[in-house]
Amino acid sequence: MAKVAFLGLGVMGYPMAGHLAAQGHEVTVWNRTGAKAASWGAKFGGHVALTAKEAASGAEFVMACVGNDEDLREVCLGEEGAFAGMGKGAIFVDHTTVSAKVTRELAEIAAARGFGYVDAPVSGGQAGAENGVLSVMCGGSQADYDRAAPVIDAYSRICRRIGDAGAGQLAKMVNQICIAGLMQGLSEALAFGSKAGLDGKAVVEVISQGAASSWQMVNRHQTMLEDRFDFGFAVDWMRKDLNICLETAEEIGASLPVTALVDQFYKDVQLMGGGRNDTSSLIRRLPR
Repeated sequence: MAKVAFLGLGVMGYPMAGHLAAQGHEVTVWNRTGAKAASWGAKFGGHVALTAKEAASGAEFVMACVGNDEDLREVCLGEEGAFAGMGKGAIFVDHTTVSAKVTRELAEIAAARGFGYVDAPVSGGQAGAENGVLSVMCGGSQADYDRAAPVIDAYSRICRRIGDAGAGQLAKMVNQICIAGLMQGLSEALAFGSKAGLDGKAVVEVISQGAASSWQMVNRHQTMLEDRFDFGFAVDWMRKDLNICLETAEEIGASLPVTALVDQFYKDVQLMGGGRNDTSSLIRRLPR
C-alpha cells in the first residue's frame, strides 16, 4: 500500500480516488472546489488538503485528473503547485487528457527535480471510473511505469506502457479519433433506421452480434434512440480533445479529414445548447 495524493475530483477523479482508498492506500485529495474535496473525505475517510503542494507533500505517488494543458500546468507549477511539495523519488501520474507537448515539458521539469513522471490518460468514461475498469495508456520510463502500474491497477481493467513521455497522450488521441468516427457512423445509422421505419432496438440486437458492433453501439444505442444524453463525457471536453488531435496532426503531417468534420458536427451540437451532453448526442443533428 502506498501514500498517494489525488488532485482533481471531477466525474472521473472522484471515483478513481475512491478506488485507491478502498484498496487500502493512504489517500490525500485536493480539489479547486473545496466542498467537493470535503465531500470525498467524508465519504471515503481520506485526508483533505488545502493546496496541491500540501497534498503532494510526502506522497510516493501524485495522481492528477484535471481539465486541460493550462489547468495541468497550474496544478503542477508555482509556489502552491504539486511539484513544490514532491520529494525526490516520488512519481507524478497524470490522468488528464492533454497535449504531448505539455506532457514532455512537465516530464523534463520533473526529471530535473528528481522525481518521475508518467502520462496516463484513461478511456472508459464515467462508468469506467465508477466501476474501476478504465483502460489506461501510459508514457514514461519503464522504471517509473513499473512502480506506478500497481497503484493504477486500483481503477483499471488494462494498463499498458506505450512508450516514452508523451506516448500515452498520443495513444489517447488515437482513441478519440476512433470514437469520433464511430459515434458519427452510429448516429447516422440509427437516424437512417428511424427514417426507414425500423425498430432500432431490434436492428441493433442483430447487427451488434456482427462486424458492425462497437462499445458505443452496445452501450449507447438505446439512450440515443430515447434522446437521453447525460451519460458522462461531455461534448465540450470531446471538442477539447479533438482540437489536441487536430493540432498534433498538423505538427506531424498526419491527415484527419473525418475527425475534422466530426469536430465541426460537435460544434453544431454546442450551438444547439448541448455542450454538456455526452458524445452520443451527435444524433441530435440528424432528422429522424
